[in-house]
Amino acid sequence: MTVVSLNTSMEAKTTEDHLKVHKMKKKVVRKQVRAQHTLMRHEGIECVSHATQSLVIANAGLGNGMSRQQLLRILEEYGAMETLLMPPNKPYSFVKYRTTEEAKKAFNALNGKEVTLEDCDQNIVLYINFVEKVSLQNAVPTSLPPGLMVIEKIISPEEERRMLEGIDWKGDEDTQNAQKTLKHRRVKHFGYEFRYDNNNVDKDKPLPGGLPEICNPFLEKCLKQGYIKHKPDQLTVNQYEPGQGIPPHTDTHSAFEDEIISLSLGAEIVMDFKHPDGRTVAIMLPRCSLLVMTGESRYLWTHGITPRKYDVIQASELGQKVGTITANAGDLTLNRRETRTSFTFRKVRRSPCSCIYPSVCDSQKGQHRLVQPSFPQNEMEASKLEQEYVHKVYEEIATHFSSTRHSPWPRIVEFLRSLPTGSIVADIGCGNGKYLSINKDLYMVGCDRSKNLVDICAEKHFQAFVCDALSVPIRSGSCDACISIAVIHHFSTAERRLATIHELARLLRPGGTALIYVWAMEQEYKNQKSKYLKEKNGSKNKEKEMNTGTAERPLSDQGPDNSSQDSAWSDQLLNGLKDESYSAKPVADFRLPVHTNRTSFHSQDLLVPWHLKGGSKKKEESVDTVLVPGGSKESQELSPVFHRYYHVFCEGELEAVCRTLDCVRVQKSYYDQGNWCVILEKL
Repeated sequence: MTVVSLNTSMEAKTTEDHLKVHKMKKKVVRKQVRAQHTLMRHEGIECVSHATQSLVIANAGLGNGMSRQQLLRILEEYGAMETLLMPPNKPYSFVKYRTTEEAKKAFNALNGKEVTLEDCDQNIVLYINFVEKVSLQNAVPTSLPPGLMVIEKIISPEEERRMLEGIDWKGDEDTQNAQKTLKHRRVKHFGYEFRYDNNNVDKDKPLPGGLPEICNPFLEKCLKQGYIKHKPDQLTVNQYEPGQGIPPHTDTHSAFEDEIISLSLGAEIVMDFKHPDGRTVAIMLPRCSLLVMTGESRYLWTHGITPRKYDVIQASELGQKVGTITANAGDLTLNRRETRTSFTFRKVRRSPCSCIYPSVCDSQKGQHRLVQPSFPQNEMEASKLEQEYVHKVYEEIATHFSSTRHSPWPRIVEFLRSLPTGSIVADIGCGNGKYLSINKDLYMVGCDRSKNLVDICAEKHFQAFVCDALSVPIRSGSCDACISIAVIHHFSTAERRLATIHELARLLRPGGTALIYVWAMEQEYKNQKSKYLKEKNGSKNKEKEMNTGTAERPLSDQGPDNSSQDSAWSDQLLNGLKDESYSAKPVADFRLPVHTNRTSFHSQDLLVPWHLKGGSKKKEESVDTVLVPGGSKESQELSPVFHRYYHVFCEGELEAVCRTLDCVRVQKSYYDQGNWCVILEKL
């Protein structure tokens, strides 16, 4: 009995161990698949099931704390490597071994293996997949923002020591010098206190004692060498521990003069600069260096320090060289932060700011109000309206707009993937080209009215050119299919919208198909709200596309209370569009209303605001001002606002327009998340 019991117990233990191993293997496979999807979504790279020389390693990236040095030590055990690429801020890396056998050896040894990240004692599990090749396009080296300088070794180590010792963080807490321990850093003011409740200084209440005398030799040097024109009268000292930072901001225009200088003491840091159009530049500020901001870099760009314990830096320089940090995945690593103290000197402004950036200037706020345009009464007015409120706007917002346009809409993907191999397809109004690479078996070409968006397509190596959707320079009958996604609603008269659809039809061969999407008046359909309305409260975890208050995404929400003017206009369109004498003129001098983002529509023709982001993504605000110093109470996002013209389509309107053309038939029509959609067939 004892032997039998022992055998039974051992068998049960063996079965339990097998189950544990089986569960672990299933978990590893599940994580592998998730990593494959992440890679496809972020990089457009597809993993393969067969062994190759190249691997992608999930959980081993700069974005989750793995340094280049540690990853090299882990990987080199299994063979000689040709390439190691670590994309900035991503939780995965790519490695290419010299032989497939070495890559297989690393795959078998490391997939599902737990390792400990250096310096933080955090355990992570590596998940590995094979890829055909390791090839990431490196970012072009960026230049410093205009008006910005970084001067290395502006002071000696001895001067640095004296200045740091000159700040007493403990001894004078009861004095009138403003000292605060903020959520993200420790701060102290001299000369004038910067008030975070109103993002300004009280110019009539200087602090006693002025600036510390220890700063005088340094300031005299700056004046003598021409880095500043006027001696500062305000100093803010910030002390940052590893993991602390300051939100993106511009120093309040009305509070300080043009020149702002900041001295980095104790440690180097990477500071992030961002233009309102979305361009970003990460700049290394070495220890004992001076940052000088004037002009555009001071007034227009935001600057901030991301709260983290490591900075991504160029591995070849080890963080000691001034300059921009480029996204060169083959030369990036992590640099552990140390305690850094900044001395930021400013000159208090005594008169309103008159800078050349009124859209982000608090002194000039309200002086440049939007004059709402009238509804166009003829072809010339329509063309002018679209030039000002469509074409020019997209040129201005192209970079930011493109950054919010990365997730393809499923039913458009379905249409493109249903086309026969070798089909010639034109994307009319292609934007940043997000549909040009959906189906590799198609020959796709794109065009857009915005040169800046077409330039973005070129950077992605897509075939695209600049043209107007009313006149596309492609031979008649040469396309098997066309798509027009979120384009036709930007044309301001019924005649121009009809002409655009006619131009699509001209491009198609007989039997060819066209897919058209336009924004719907009905943003609630069959008792279901569109994502556009659902995102009204700005959930933190939503995609960037849903945080911008824009329309070029499947959007939906209940059709609002139509004015009698809108209803009459729609009836006239649906019933009389074939009448050649028809001309859509709602009322004389009808001023286009400005839509409130994430709400139902109350007019078919309107202006939709685009809030050009200059800082961290937040809930939308009714902004037409500037980004100012940040923190919990310290941060208030204010940014330039552009207005785009839209004609939102009522139910049945798009089909009615299409049916006025004898050369096409409506093959299918449907509603897709706030958009009316049709598939046309060329007869």
